[in-house]
Amino acid sequence: MAENSWSLGRALRGMFVKPTIDETTWEDLETALLTADFGPDVTERLIDELREKVDRFRTTDPRDLQRMLKETLEEHFAKFDTTLRLTERPAVVLVVGVNGVGKTTTIGKFAKYLQRFGRTVVVGAADTFRAAAVDQLATWAERGGAAIVRPQQEGQDPASVAFQTIDYAKRTGTEIVLVDTAGRLHTKGGLMDELTKIRRVIEKQAPISEVLLVLDATTGQNGVMQAEAFLQHAGVTGLVLTKLDGSAKGGFVLAVQERTGIPVKLLGQGEGIGDLTGFTPHVFAAALVD
Repeated sequence: MAENSWSLGRALRGMFVKPTIDETTWEDLETALLTADFGPDVTERLIDELREKVDRFRTTDPRDLQRMLKETLEEHFAKFDTTLRLTERPAVVLVVGVNGVGKTTTIGKFAKYLQRFGRTVVVGAADTFRAAAVDQLATWAERGGAAIVRPQQEGQDPASVAFQTIDYAKRTGTEIVLVDTAGRLHTKGGLMDELTKIRRVIEKQAPISEVLLVLDATTGQNGVMQAEAFLQHAGVTGLVLTKLDGSAKGGFVLAVQERTGIPVKLLGQGEGIGDLTGFTPHVFAAALVD
């Protein structure tokens, strides 16, 4: 994980070289966690747990606290099953999220990610409201090595594009289908009705393996509020965090999982086509703290 100009790891290093754990250690730790976007509730809970562990093991060594922090974060991350479920053939993934969160680039990166595991991918351009969206998606699909099914005419019904994409996958034996959807939220009811219709049309042809909600990590808690309509109505099974600039915003991973009850399954940490990774609690906790 790339280290930002401010990072949790860097903030913690100064704290853990002190000779003993004292009250300023706890104050510094609280500040570091809040700055890393854990949010006040999660930060308070982590501090309480760590104080209890330090008391139980009767330690005053800051290196013990560092180890306990890493273990505690890993325990919290590991409460959620971060496995992508893509065993059906074709495995259909619906990608949802408000405009501007990086949905289009995420789909291209996800196609590339799947390709690295030897999977064949087709992308369905079911965000038919914006002509530019289809062209952008085609560019990213090509970069990700995926085929694309475009609308056959302007303003085509999104559900029919989804239908054609599944049909293409079945005819060609393509293993994984990624369906892009509209991200406008100003007509919330209409958008959710449309997603319901897309789901219904897809499910007549194939089960939906995952509904992934793309969230911009830099918007913090506001991002969750923006996405609440999707969380309530779209049957979201996993989260994809974009613009996660290393450990500077790393706490948002835990904050958003705890708030929504939905696991983070993929992390976008850069602009390149290869900058999307799966989420592994052990690796992520170590990257945050070390």
